[in-house]
Amino acid sequence: MPSSSSGSKKLFSAPPPLDAHTAHVDGGARGNPGPSGYGVSIQDPSGKPVAELSEYLGLHTNNYAEYQGLIASLRYAADKQITALKVVSDSELMVRQMKGIYKVRHPELRKLYDEAQQLVRKLQYFEIRHAMREDNQIADRLANEAMDKGRR
Repeated sequence: MPSSSSGSKKLFSAPPPLDAHTAHVDGGARGNPGPSGYGVSIQDPSGKPVAELSEYLGLHTNNYAEYQGLIASLRYAADKQITALKVVSDSELMVRQMKGIYKVRHPELRKLYDEAQQLVRKLQYFEIRHAMREDNQIADRLANEAMDKGRR
């Protein structure tokens, strides 16, 4: 697997440590760009839900919202002193960018990517993988609820 030019070797570590939390992240925009938001569902190593995060972001693209969801999960991990995080996202673009497979060309996304990479470097273990939307239902619901807030 290719490594990221940012030096995120942890992206490809295996197997995950026993104390790894899992964050399901999702972001979306209605209209793209349009009213946007993210949702994050975090489980402890045993699979028990420990946090649900969501935020309405204003008028942005779905890719912007996806990155904001990722950053929210990484900030949560930092705040709670979680050192091992597995992220599941239905954004194939973001996952491939974080793994260094795709370049990040859009300037706004590049800033978010750089922030995410800085947060990843604070972890002892980080893994990110792609999943289909149906495997990310709680995060999808939270993102939709956040986007609904923009309609009010």
